[in-house]
Amino acid sequence: MKPTDSELEILQVLWSNGQSSVREVFESLDKKDVGYTTILKLMQIMQDKGMVSRDTSSKTHLYTAQLVKEETQGKILDKMIDSVYNGSTSRLVMQALGNERASKEELDEIKAFLKSLEN
Repeated sequence: MKPTDSELEILQVLWSNGQSSVREVFESLDKKDVGYTTILKLMQIMQDKGMVSRDTSSKTHLYTAQLVKEETQGKILDKMIDSVYNGSTSRLVMQALGNERASKEELDEIKAFLKSLEN
């Protein structure tokens, strides 16, 4: 299941903050162009799709992500590599590193990771 961009933003909040009310998600998103009721409706749709669960045991309903963050990120990345980079992971990495947004610390971390793959 591939979340839409809006659903992914909501999932990011739930992954970061844990179980949250619609109000908490709405405030975390801090979007000027999207109203509370829009977020509520999106979260209801996400519940219908099985992306989130809702705890109705108290007055304020609390939502929890049902999709695992790493699995979801992996599926989205795999799809992007296939569709944008014709399945080439190296092209993705070269593009990402070539845009000069990686800090020295990030590059050192990447180097250490690549070195660990060699062993």
